[in-house]
Amino acid sequence: MSERESMPYDVVIVGAGPAGLSAAIRLKQLANEAGSELSVCILEKGSEVGAHILSGAVIDPKSLDELLPTWRDDGCPLAQTPVTENIHWHLSAKHKSSMPNFMIPPFMNNKGTYTGSLGNLCRWLAGKAEELGVEIFPGFAAAEILFNDDGSVKGVATGDMGVARDGEHKPDYQPGLELHARYTLFGEGCRGHLSKQVMRMFDLRKDCDPQIYGLGIKELWDIDPAKHVPGRVIHTQGWPLGEDADGGGFLYHQADGQVALGFVTWLNYSNPYLSPFEEMQRWKTHPAIAEILAGAKRVSYGARAISDGGFQSVPKLVFPGGALIGDSAGFLNVPRIKGTHTAMKSGMMAAEAAFEAVKADRSADELTAYPAAYESSWVYKELRMVRNTAPLVKKFGDEWGTIFAGMTMWAEYLGIRMPFTMHHHPDHESLVHASQAKPIAYPKPDGVLTFDRLSSVFLSNTNHEEDQPCHLTLKDPDIPIDYNLPVYAEPAQRYCPAGVYEVVGLEEGTPRFQINAQNCVHCKTCDIKDPTQNINWVVPEGGGGPNYPNM
Repeated sequence: MSERESMPYDVVIVGAGPAGLSAAIRLKQLANEAGSELSVCILEKGSEVGAHILSGAVIDPKSLDELLPTWRDDGCPLAQTPVTENIHWHLSAKHKSSMPNFMIPPFMNNKGTYTGSLGNLCRWLAGKAEELGVEIFPGFAAAEILFNDDGSVKGVATGDMGVARDGEHKPDYQPGLELHARYTLFGEGCRGHLSKQVMRMFDLRKDCDPQIYGLGIKELWDIDPAKHVPGRVIHTQGWPLGEDADGGGFLYHQADGQVALGFVTWLNYSNPYLSPFEEMQRWKTHPAIAEILAGAKRVSYGARAISDGGFQSVPKLVFPGGALIGDSAGFLNVPRIKGTHTAMKSGMMAAEAAFEAVKADRSADELTAYPAAYESSWVYKELRMVRNTAPLVKKFGDEWGTIFAGMTMWAEYLGIRMPFTMHHHPDHESLVHASQAKPIAYPKPDGVLTFDRLSSVFLSNTNHEEDQPCHLTLKDPDIPIDYNLPVYAEPAQRYCPAGVYEVVGLEEGTPRFQINAQNCVHCKTCDIKDPTQNINWVVPEGGGGPNYPNM
């Protein structure tokens, strides 16, 4: 501890995603309007801003319009591709049927939205933040929460650099840096390493449902120009998932002749033999999807967990010394498949509360103005309107669940409030025993339309310093082989979209659980889906992980 240097700030933000960047920009805007000084810094574990950002993405510009009203004329990359067409297909194995737009509540329409790279939007927002005087430190992972003597959050410390796998200091060792703040905002995204600790330490989930998740797996393809329709947005549901799993696909025609496509599998599936990666590869073989990709080339790959709990899973947002913002808290609107606008607005609301507190010379107390603002905001109303959608689909299945969900959304839209809120159950509790499940025979990849995991990870530009402590930690190293393997056929081998987990030596009768941590794309699925909650994802050395160029 004595080796570490410290730097004081008014506000420290963990994570340069849309929520963190919006919070930083709003803080500086308010300070400039008041003619006051306010020091703000952002820590970003990726090698650069945007390196770890992955989303579909179709973005509602509502918050961007509030934050930076001239963004369309100011070089923002999102402005390149407004959504021009909205298509929803229900897939069977060989056919598709289109859902008429008149059946979908108006707020589900993508009119006025834009499709593009969320990573590039964050890079642009980072430039705006730096113009205002925000200090951004990419390549520095916030690894530890710091506390004041009274138990309030004092700030965070970055991880030590140059630590060998065995814990010894290498010649290039550098101790972490402490960043002290009046208030610390955690915007780490879904299942954040420090956010988990904050929620546990301050019991922030006491009065809400468990968070539930989906795993989104995404690819970018350069397609035949004759098939490219900029702004066309396609969503699918149904095949290839069966009765024991839910989710859906997306295919967005974006700028420069590319399509962003992917598949989201809700992590409450029950069959331990299911592989979300293989389901995504199989989805591409559907005739309607394969036709679009004929003659195309895959250029990028990535994966990320998504917080799907919505309204009833939003925890208490504040604690002494800080707040949760963005997907760390879970503001995704699941049926709209949009969370950027709500994440940005949460950051802005937290920033406004923090600015007023600093202006009043407060420090390390609860920013109660932030949850009050949330509860009177359009974010709260938007999430409340769709709160029963995901639980209805899970309870009644893809077809009837979608019908019931549509009915409740229409009713809520028309001002008829449903007198009930359905509840969520933790995803890690949903797996049945392998003896009760049917193994799934997935086809071999053809190398043209479908691929294996290792060649896919190569396209994510993932890299970790090999000689460092493993960031995928096991609470009990015996559980994978002694319990998960006989009971669940060790599902980590299949739910990980990067081939990180393997059981080796099984044929020889000496099974061993192998962790290929250098492959990790930081999706967090293992931390979520492990049935015994034995895997704990912690931050690796700063700058490690994927380097997404355009995701």
